[in-house]
Amino acid sequence: MRTVRLSLGLVLLCLLRVQAGDRGTAEPDESKIAGTWYITAMASDSEIYLQNKDQLKMAMANIEVLGNGDLKVSFAIPTPGRCMKFESIYTPTGSPGEYYSSDRGNKTVRLVDTDSSSYMVVFATREKDGKILHMLRLYSRTQWVRPKIKLLFKRLAKLNGFTDDTVWILPRQEECRLGEL
Repeated sequence: MRTVRLSLGLVLLCLLRVQAGDRGTAEPDESKIAGTWYITAMASDSEIYLQNKDQLKMAMANIEVLGNGDLKVSFAIPTPGRCMKFESIYTPTGSPGEYYSSDRGNKTVRLVDTDSSSYMVVFATREKDGKILHMLRLYSRTQWVRPKIKLLFKRLAKLNGFTDDTVWILPRQEECRLGEL
């Protein structure tokens, strides 16, 4: 009985940590999130992403912290037949870990969880054609993600309202890399 209570206590403690991370309450250290990342997993409620999820592959992003606190994010996203590259500027909203960009549609991104060295989970909302779309992304410093981090991502996806059908791990790719935009 004592073991059961201890186990329940640990589960509740873990849930509180995840829920606190879900609200994005910690101010991120931008110098630690700067650099190159791989987008290794996604969850989305966008019909376009869901219809094409079997064709999607791992993307790359480079985050640069600008002098005014803005983030310049460069993306290299493999699509069927080409490598799509673009940049967006994200401005702090005033909420810890949250940024806004009007590039390529009105987007808000919020840092959900990170260890600042190997992974981060980002929740994004985007307005498109009068609809609000939601996406959760797992960023990793390498193309190989520990199973524990994949499991954490899947749990965070469920906490943010995504189902198993809307969550997928992206396969590695070598043909679409960051470089000159």
